[in-house]
Amino acid sequence: MIRNELSNKKPLNILEKIEESLEKLNDKMEIMIEIQKNSNTNGNNQKASLSLPDASLDVMTLLSMPDHLRKTAMAICRCGRATAEEISEQTKRARAVESAYLNQLVIMGYLKKERKGRKAYFFIDRETQS
Repeated sequence: MIRNELSNKKPLNILEKIEESLEKLNDKMEIMIEIQKNSNTNGNNQKASLSLPDASLDVMTLLSMPDHLRKTAMAICRCGRATAEEISEQTKRARAVESAYLNQLVIMGYLKKERKGRKAYFFIDRETQS
């Protein structure tokens, strides 16, 4: 009887951890859906205009970002203008990961992207930030 209780607790703990992970994923998916809704609206909604190219990277914006995007955004703020490889050296994450995060920040309207040859440079457009 006691052995059954002990063997049943382990799967229960595992299921609780899985549930926690699923809740976190669900929260992140809701954020992504909101971002997508805001970027797909045609400007009739004021909230949608916040994610257009004139969005600023102020303190409140940075604090409202998920941790992974905040780390990337702060690195680009320090560099001013950089490639995904340069940002990855600062954040100690893979270049492909940083490229995805930087492109997400471009889609959200916080960064600009410019190609020179084979390299893509990301930067904050200071003219629209003022």
